[in-house]
Amino acid sequence: MAAISQAVCRRASSLGCRLHSTYVRKMRYLNDLKEDDSLCRQAQTSGTFYLFHNLSPFLQKAGTKYLVPQVSAAEMKRILEKFKETGQWIENSVLIGCSDEHVAHFALDLAGALEKSAIESELKGSFTDLRKALFVVDGKDSPLLASAQSLLRWHDSHQFCSKTGQPTQKNVAGSKRVCHASGITYYPQMSPVVISLVSDGSRCLLARQPSFPQGMYTALSGFCDLGENVEETVRREVAEEVGLEVESLQYSASQHWPFPSSCLMIACHALVGAQQAEIHMNSAELEEARWFSLEEIVEGLKREPRSSKRDDGSLLPWFPPKQAIAHQLISEWVEQQTS
Repeated sequence: MAAISQAVCRRASSLGCRLHSTYVRKMRYLNDLKEDDSLCRQAQTSGTFYLFHNLSPFLQKAGTKYLVPQVSAAEMKRILEKFKETGQWIENSVLIGCSDEHVAHFALDLAGALEKSAIESELKGSFTDLRKALFVVDGKDSPLLASAQSLLRWHDSHQFCSKTGQPTQKNVAGSKRVCHASGITYYPQMSPVVISLVSDGSRCLLARQPSFPQGMYTALSGFCDLGENVEETVRREVAEEVGLEVESLQYSASQHWPFPSSCLMIACHALVGAQQAEIHMNSAELEEARWFSLEEIVEGLKREPRSSKRDDGSLLPWFPPKQAIAHQLISEWVEQQTS
């Protein structure tokens, strides 16, 4: 009986630790901030702010590194007062996370309040296009900037109700918008996109679109159609873009990606038959698609963007940087081939 009692106590203790872990407490606190306007408004007075201007994040250069500064609430108030802006501008901020110590993090776009050059001079940094910023900041900051910009962009484009045309009102955290005329509540949404690295067993297929930087090749990707599951989307996209039939596929990972809108990239490896691997490219969607050998992939992974040219002046192939999930797919394929 004593043994049973001890086992129950150990189990209860273990459950209590899990329920009160740092992560659980943080997630519950964030949920409270989203649901309780007064609590979130209070958190704004002691939180930190990531600054944007026309959806471009603010960065500071430190030697060869780019940092994403967190501006304290007190500093944010000082800056607004210095440039004669009301502190109510902070109401436009959106909640994007919090620290383990429950210091809330907000994103705030200052376009319309302060001049871009004035903020850059005051804080000794610059507002940088997000596409560039994602690949020069520390890896832990990239997802934060991407999600922050996506949420700011969503609020900017959903200021009116699609049914009534009346203005919508955001809650303090920015986790939703409400049309009081119709009672409709709008929540930010992501569009699912598959990104597939196609292989015939010994080679992998990479492609490029005309809009890509010169020399860059990546995996095939496309939006999921309404009613499709991931497997159906992968098979359809590969068939549409390069005329190949997928025999099997394997899920790899996922990544939030803010271009062209807020997307959830679902990464997969797709296998096609080696005897039916002739590419029939859809030129309406792609500029080029071709097979790469293991040796070509290994060499391409070593290159920096736009770093090497052929004798005719054209760029040697290079691939997306490490922060992109396409890079992960390509690296995984190399590991599979060499294991």
